[in-house]
Amino acid sequence: MDERDEPVEYRQTRYKAPDGSTEVLLIRHGASAPARADAPHPLLDGQGDPELAPEGREQAEQVGERLRDETFDALYVTTLRRTHETAAPLARLLGMEPVVEPGLREVHLGEWEGGTFRRKVGENDELVRRMFAEERWDVIPGAEDSEAFAARIEESLTRLAAKHAGGRIAVFTHGGVIAQALAAVTGSRPFAFLSADNGSISKLVRLGDMVQIRGFNDVSHLDWSAPTPLT
Repeated sequence: MDERDEPVEYRQTRYKAPDGSTEVLLIRHGASAPARADAPHPLLDGQGDPELAPEGREQAEQVGERLRDETFDALYVTTLRRTHETAAPLARLLGMEPVVEPGLREVHLGEWEGGTFRRKVGENDELVRRMFAEERWDVIPGAEDSEAFAARIEESLTRLAAKHAGGRIAVFTHGGVIAQALAAVTGSRPFAFLSADNGSISKLVRLGDMVQIRGFNDVSHLDWSAPTPLT
């Protein structure tokens, strides 16, 4: 080799998203109002629709402060008000109006809506134990079919990613939705990611059938990261 020829080096570099891909931030809503047997959560289209608890409003403000200097093509919320209330601080800071995406609403819990699910979990109900053992929501009486739930989450995320190709969106959504989205990417057990904290941020990069996970349950902007209710 000629002494004047420099050897070719192949260095490791930082991650770069593929051209044309979409960055999707999945933000779990802030902690919602506690469930009580004598005061069930109000329902919207058959689903529990509680407002944020005071700590949930604080988490929403912290999410807004974390992302206020970021650029987004769009902010999305679901039909349920806890996502609207969580998105509100960031939307105000950015001067943006969130768009409702019904397909990313939480899994329907059938007869356990309105706060009953939390009570059943707290009581370690026999069906709760079976649900976690089988990792299927539809163990709950009248709950949404697990395959149908997975299909609507995939359809929504695929459509939104295609709509904002090459850009970035923030989706304010639910713990069950985040768990399903990440399980679909990894081929993992259905409930493997059912642990996102309220106010946490997870990140996907999507380009057609290619999906990469770039983060899960980032809570560095929160003052606490204690375990929280599942839905």
